[in-house]
Amino acid sequence: MSKELEVKWLELLKAGKAEWMPGMKARTPGMSGHAMMLAVPSNARGLHPWWAWGECLTPPDEGVYPDWDDPATLGCLLALVRKAWDDPQVHAAPLCGMKNDHVGWRVWLGRDLTLYFDGDTEAEALVAALEAAP
Repeated sequence: MSKELEVKWLELLKAGKAEWMPGMKARTPGMSGHAMMLAVPSNARGLHPWWAWGECLTPPDEGVYPDWDDPATLGCLLALVRKAWDDPQVHAAPLCGMKNDHVGWRVWLGRDLTLYFDGDTEAEALVAALEAAP
């Protein structure tokens, strides 16, 4: 996925509009394999989420990004958008062109179908919706 999407993810994390959720799959550029988030400690001392990577546990850093193609990760992103907009009816759907060909993705706000966010991929549309959230 694009470097631009990774930069946006880091900005959303810093702004408090996004967070890592249990079950999200992650990638580290330059390394093969995946990590999966195991738990988010509820400790007020600022402990980081923990990841399973192969046979070891490692804390995430700024070099860890969501696996933008993983179905569970996309579901977590959708949950974050619903929470950010306080709208349980938010949904994502593929867009089709005049010849019924896939042309991208759209995230609709459930209570206001005139408000939507587009992207070439489902992840891009979800990140756009998170960026625009109040």
